[in-house]
Amino acid sequence: MMVKEVAELAGISVRTLHHYDEIGLLHPSRTTEAGYRVYTDEDLAMLQQILFFRELGFPLKEIREIVSRPDFNRMEAMELHHKLLLEKRSRLERMIETLEKTMKHEKGEIDMSNREKFAGFDFSTNPYEQEARKRWGDQAVDASKAKLGSLSGDEQKQLKEGMNAIYRKLADLRHTSPASDEAQEAIGEWYKFLNRMGSYSLEAFKGLGQMYVDDERFTRNIDRFGEGLAAFMRDAMSEYADRRK
Repeated sequence: MMVKEVAELAGISVRTLHHYDEIGLLHPSRTTEAGYRVYTDEDLAMLQQILFFRELGFPLKEIREIVSRPDFNRMEAMELHHKLLLEKRSRLERMIETLEKTMKHEKGEIDMSNREKFAGFDFSTNPYEQEARKRWGDQAVDASKAKLGSLSGDEQKQLKEGMNAIYRKLADLRHTSPASDEAQEAIGEWYKFLNRMGSYSLEAFKGLGQMYVDDERFTRNIDRFGEGLAAFMRDAMSEYADRRK
């Protein structure tokens, strides 16, 4: 199939396919004498894998690293995609149910408690453990997990509520200067909170803030509290670390 046909089939742009080729993610198996890209069935199968990874929030660089590994197994990858997409569907169904109830509440058809309004929202889980292990090593991550695992159910619930409270506070401040006293006080709470779960130096704290913007999975998760929050937190965390060096 020619590139335009593949783009229409997969619902993506020709430019996207060209970009995948340029970065070494998906090269068409053949090129005609006139220089046109030709995609085989094998290429289409790989494109499907790439789009599954994209749907699950993997950045292109990481997808390229995964699919280019000698031990990459397509069936194992599909089984993982299936598992993760089912989990994603379950989360979305809970959020849709909450949204539908909220709409009825706004119309006066039902009464809804404040707790019910946030059913389905859960920002306490860390879907980026693999990335953390790669960047900071198993020891730091295992220490953090061990600390969290030692907490009771009530303590973990309090931790989650504390985390979300800080996110909301920072979201309210995201249109102000990240260097302001109020913003620095709030980001200081975030620094102290993170060190309750692990051990973050000021440099690691600053690097984590940069990752909030560099990794679209982090950005998407954080910006649920308010568009632009990830970038605001990055700048505030950088300012906080620089002031204390």
